[in-house]
Amino acid sequence: MSDIERDITEILATCRTIAVVGLSSKRYRPSYGVSDYLQRAGYRIIPINPAETEVLGEKSYARLEDIPGKVDLVDIFRRSEFVGPLVDSAIRIGARAVWMQEGVEDPQAAECARRAGLRVVMDRCILKEHRRRQRQ
Repeated sequence: MSDIERDITEILATCRTIAVVGLSSKRYRPSYGVSDYLQRAGYRIIPINPAETEVLGEKSYARLEDIPGKVDLVDIFRRSEFVGPLVDSAIRIGARAVWMQEGVEDPQAAECARRAGLRVVMDRCILKEHRRRQRQ
């Protein structure tokens, strides 16, 4: 098993509270569909979007630093150029991992996260990875 496969398996098995950056209440958005799936799979979803007050029955926060409790994983649905500061925030709040959705990559931010002890996944869909492992 490769390092990335091992990281994905570990994240999916142990990270139960997921802050979803860019989660929209619009049902047609990928962030909504993925978060709805994860919530139904038993994960706690915390929406991060300053334009929302509530998504999927959960209070939305403007920033990661505004979340009152512990976050295991930060799942990023933002363009790659916005990833660096989000990774910095994930490190500050003590998240254990950062997941950049399909099409989202920032190797420099990923390296920063790894140096801080976080697991990192880039350019992968967490829903697809979860489904794939459920079938195995």
